[in-house]
Amino acid sequence: MAGIFKAYDIRGIYPEQLDAQIAEKVGRALVVFLKAKKIVVGRDMRPHSQPLFEALAKGITLQGADVIDLGLCSTPQSYHANGKLGADGSVMITASHNPAEWNGFKLCRREAVPIGGNSGIADIEKMVSLDKWPAAERTGKIIPYSIAEEYASFLRSFARIDRKLKVVVDYANAMGSYEIKGIEPYFDIIPLYKELDGTFPNHEANPLKTETLSAILAKVRETGADFGAALDGDADRCGFIDNKGEIIPMDLFTALIAQDILSEGPATILYDLRSSRAVRECIEENGGKAIMSRVGHAFIKAQMRETGAVFAGELSGHYYFKENFVAESQGLAMVKLANLLCAKNKPLCELVAPLRKYFSSGEINSKVADPASVLARIREKYADGNLFQLDGISSEYPDWWLNVRSSNTEPLIRLIVEANEKKLMEEKRDEALALIRA
Repeated sequence: MAGIFKAYDIRGIYPEQLDAQIAEKVGRALVVFLKAKKIVVGRDMRPHSQPLFEALAKGITLQGADVIDLGLCSTPQSYHANGKLGADGSVMITASHNPAEWNGFKLCRREAVPIGGNSGIADIEKMVSLDKWPAAERTGKIIPYSIAEEYASFLRSFARIDRKLKVVVDYANAMGSYEIKGIEPYFDIIPLYKELDGTFPNHEANPLKTETLSAILAKVRETGADFGAALDGDADRCGFIDNKGEIIPMDLFTALIAQDILSEGPATILYDLRSSRAVRECIEENGGKAIMSRVGHAFIKAQMRETGAVFAGELSGHYYFKENFVAESQGLAMVKLANLLCAKNKPLCELVAPLRKYFSSGEINSKVADPASVLARIREKYADGNLFQLDGISSEYPDWWLNVRSSNTEPLIRLIVEANEKKLMEEKRDEALALIRA
């Protein structure tokens, strides 16, 4: 059990680290923690998601709550069901982009508010360890429920698509086929790896790893598609490709979606602090209020609720919408991209081109023995800039900026540098890396 209770979810290798016995206890603990009467549970296509569901549901019902069983679904669908059905909480059984031998639980409160390491997972871990449960007044029931059509109607309600766009979709043998099923008729879809297979026979379901995108990049170029969409294992992240077969950086995709949202009027939009300056500039140029956020879905979702933001984008390919209970929806991201293409009547590469005006290092990881001392060196070196500590150390200068932060889960320091000129970016990147790795 050691190490499976993480900052954002519960995750481990099945069955060595995470098995049916632990799943049953997690089910019991979640009911006690939430004082729940009704919990929504969905699962992905991994072979062990079914036995984990059975054990989790047993724990939930033994502790006196009902299980609303969504069956196979995407993570955004599970969030939608949580809010739509007025549940006390939800669990999505998935290890997302992790390899086939992994599985896990994404936990939420009412209204799809995430439960994280500092907001409940530590309490649940303690209860699981103690394995002592208060008596339940009743045994709950397992109630099958399909959210598919309600979620499809939700996605379609945002569509302003006046022509069929040709789109290559890499489903990664995973839950993307459930996520976008309701909007597939809007598109001429060229599918890659659509059949469900929890062993991931073609590639890891992780669009952040550019090596997983070789097939979709080639297929977009070969077919002359309007764009490509590569979904991850549980379909809460997506990587988008332009019509030339070029990867759209995930922060710049935030700026594209912001344009569609802001075409309907002013709104507040969050962007994560690793995003290009072009994102903030685009939001403001289109009449929006741009607010920087720290990294991590729990922080972003909380800040969206605090600020009334309607949308947030993260460099990792998570896109959050107020309308989906302040949670991810890659189906909605795809609809809004299609809306923008139809409204602008320009190829996607031309819409992205104005946003590609700065030079970024991308996020660079370094293993370090003492992250605190590294951050102290960075703080001292770059104190002459506009220095702030929203998440790690950021310092801004007129023609460049950097962010250096610690990993939540590993002895890693993450660096990102952006500059107006490529040479300056490379100089500042190398300078900061030398400090980090000294």
